[in-house]
Amino acid sequence: MANLWPHLCYALALILLATNVVADHDHYTYDCPPPPPPYVYKSPPPPSPSPPPPYVYKSPPPPSPKPPPPYVYKSPPPPSPKPPPPYVYKSPPPPSPSPPPPYVYKSPPPPSPKPPPPYVYKCPPSPSPSPPPHYVYKSPPPPSHSPPPYYYKSPPPPPYY
Repeated sequence: MANLWPHLCYALALILLATNVVADHDHYTYDCPPPPPPYVYKSPPPPSPSPPPPYVYKSPPPPSPKPPPPYVYKSPPPPSPKPPPPYVYKSPPPPSPSPPPPYVYKSPPPPSPKPPPPYVYKCPPSPSPSPPPHYVYKSPPPPSHSPPPYYYKSPPPPPYY
């Protein structure tokens, strides 16, 4: 509780200082616009004093005095005096005067006079005097000397500090 008093004193001094500054400050005066004039209600004009004229009934016009003319029947025209001409048969045209020429058979041509030459047999050529030399098998050369196999050497481990 003893530590609270200095803080309260500082707060009170600050409030008094702020109040003093606000009191010295010039007051701003706000000029309001003048109030609008009071609203005056204007009532609608009174209804016209004269009432509308009374309704006058107009009857439909009387029917026309003349009745329509009576219906006159018109008969169909009489048939035409001339009958159609009688049907005249037209025969087909006569066949063409010249018949097609008769078919003439043509025999095949006679065989050729010369017979083909007789077949001459040709014997195969005689075998060659010397037989081909025998095939000699040659084995492949021995493999060349191969280098020794490669051995992987891992790098040394990094030094430890």
